[in-house]
Amino acid sequence: MTYLRTGIFLAPFHDLKENPLLALESDMALLQHLDALNYHEAWIGEHHSGGFEIIGSPDLFIAAAAERTKYIRLGTGVVALPYHNPFILADRMVQLDYQTRGRAMIGVGPGSGVIDAKTLGIDPASQRRMMNEALDTIIELLDGGTITRQTDWFNLADARLQLPPFTRPRMEMAVAATRSPAGALAAGWHGLGMLSIGGTDAEALKYHIGNWDHYADTARLTGHSPDRKNWRMTTLMHIAETREQARDNVKHGINQYCDYFRDTATFPFVPGDVEDPCQYLIDSGAACIGTPDDAISFIERLLTETGGFGVLLEMAQNWADRTQTRRHYELMARYVHPHFQSSRESRADSYSYARENQDGSTGQSAEAIQLEIDRLEVRRRMED
Repeated sequence: MTYLRTGIFLAPFHDLKENPLLALESDMALLQHLDALNYHEAWIGEHHSGGFEIIGSPDLFIAAAAERTKYIRLGTGVVALPYHNPFILADRMVQLDYQTRGRAMIGVGPGSGVIDAKTLGIDPASQRRMMNEALDTIIELLDGGTITRQTDWFNLADARLQLPPFTRPRMEMAVAATRSPAGALAAGWHGLGMLSIGGTDAEALKYHIGNWDHYADTARLTGHSPDRKNWRMTTLMHIAETREQARDNVKHGINQYCDYFRDTATFPFVPGDVEDPCQYLIDSGAACIGTPDDAISFIERLLTETGGFGVLLEMAQNWADRTQTRRHYELMARYVHPHFQSSRESRADSYSYARENQDGSTGQSAEAIQLEIDRLEVRRRMED
């Protein structure tokens, strides 16, 4: 089995009733918790409207999180490229590369917030074209190029980064891909990773699998080798010791989460006429809400149906309260991740060998002990 890395996709999602200061602090605390649990990475979102997803600057958040963690890698998940001058963004990300000593990653996309684009006066029909223009420019800058380029939204004259990337040849990068093939094509063109976002029900998986094919074909055409270890799959999960406990836990926040997507998203996770969103998400395959064994089966299904990917990213949805959310991640790290990382098989083999050879070994050990006891007794008699 291929080693599966693990992480989260932290948009984040916070109920409108929450204190925003404490909400952000809870996100920081979550990253520290995941760092201690050996989660490999976390991707931090960029949103400027809607009130639920309240991180507007993922690189600023990552800079602070890097000071509070030791091992976990931190990526922008994702920077909306049409919102930024590509030279300034590349310069900021290189600085972040230095400040994190190579733990930062760049995730990019066209921007998914309709209101964000409207606020900036950006035509949604232009966002994917703008993403490609910015991505081409950023990669050339990170690779040491000097660029003079003018588009209808940015103008660069002899632009060149004053620092080379800390990570050589450059930081790890990934492009978001949902239903549109634009992200997959851009990732394949440049040989970057692909971040599949948008659910794991049957319909969503159809798009993800199609995007992988677009990615792989484009990568080969441009001289890159598509590797499934660079494919990240985002899904929804919450586990507890029992199925009943897991379902009870998510009552804390699942309705608010579903309402937010129904009210603001192009493709809601749960239709408006669904009375039990928990059961709907389970039945549709969009989410795992159950036990560690259920999570293992759920992930195995995703790996089988997609043909395999390298990183499982859990959407940090705050369905449960903070105590049960932290417990969920602990259960995942203790009992689910090892199944996909070959970290406990040798222990089981060692235990089996010891059990199978216990009778003979125990007898020999007992004989050796008795022999030493007898020898000591002989010496004592001789001394007397």
